Amino acid sequence: MPVRHLTVLDQSPIPSGSNAQQALRDSVALARRTEALGYHRYWVAEHHGSASFAGCSPEILIGHIADATSRIRVGSAGVMLMHYSPLKVAENFKLLEALHPGRIDLGIGRAPGSDRVTAAALAYGSSVGIEYFPAKTADLKAFLTGGKPLTEGLEKVAATPLLEAPPELWMLGSSEDGARLAAHFGLPFAYAHFINPDEMARACDVYLRKFRPSERVPDPVISLAVFALCADTQEEAERLGRCRDLWGVRVHRGEFAPFPSVQEAEAYEFTAEEAAYMSNRQGKQILGTRDKVAKQLADLAERAGAEELAIVSITHDFQARIRCYELLAGIDWGGSVSG
Repeated sequence: MPVRHLTVLDQSPIPSGSNAQQALRDSVALARRTEALGYHRYWVAEHHGSASFAGCSPEILIGHIADATSRIRVGSAGVMLMHYSPLKVAENFKLLEALHPGRIDLGIGRAPGSDRVTAAALAYGSSVGIEYFPAKTADLKAFLTGGKPLTEGLEKVAATPLLEAPPELWMLGSSEDGARLAAHFGLPFAYAHFINPDEMARACDVYLRKFRPSERVPDPVISLAVFALCADTQEEAERLGRCRDLWGVRVHRGEFAPFPSVQEAEAYEFTAEEAAYMSNRQGKQILGTRDKVAKQLADLAERAGAEELAIVSITHDFQARIRCYELLAGIDWGGSVSG
């Protein structure tokens, strides 16, 4: 299956020496630039209690980015539905859709997006745990489309504002479980290869085989979220990738710190254990020149049956990050990519 669309997946990373305010300004600037480059969607993530990422409220950032752009679809990757009321999520995104018709995507996920204590604070005493996620998904879908909620007693609840067409609903996942949910509910599926590359083939195969057509999604649709770092030379790509290696080592130690610079990464002496950990991480990212990255991305998309690639790319230097997306936009997919 040819790649039809390129999407940006932005986690609003905070570089060392900078701050959250600048990271969010960078997100808006990147959205404007990638819209001009022809990217199809711009998705923002949800992270809590992290010094690495500034995006804790996708719906607020989505509105801000949609205001700053004019064509590109803007959405969440994703809203962590386990924490929230399906009605409130539906109304937030229906309001966004009313303000920006035909441009809003609602991607939902099962992960907490935080540590356990922060997740408990978000739930704030609610006993509705992750085991209720399928029911919440069913209710959310009903609230978005005006259907009958699964939860008994909510039949008379109407999510406002009332719209002719709801925002696009996506299921995000990094395992077979997410794939089964997406297939069951007849939703498009965004697989997080950058989190769990090992289960990609199996999860996507399950989704394609188990998919149940729905009114709005008659055929299965897969978007593959991949970490890719593209530069003008292989040497530069590897230098930039060293920063993410150091960040990953720190996360492995439980330190969610800002993203280090190239200078910090080059000055750091990795232990043998850390070097081994980094080698295991290499399958979660693609880096190199445009031609090299294009070949690997095309291969991944074909193996997954994906018609869309959602690119996660993080560098300490914002201009290097912009350059990465510029190079990726120039990849020849056989003339199939459109905005």
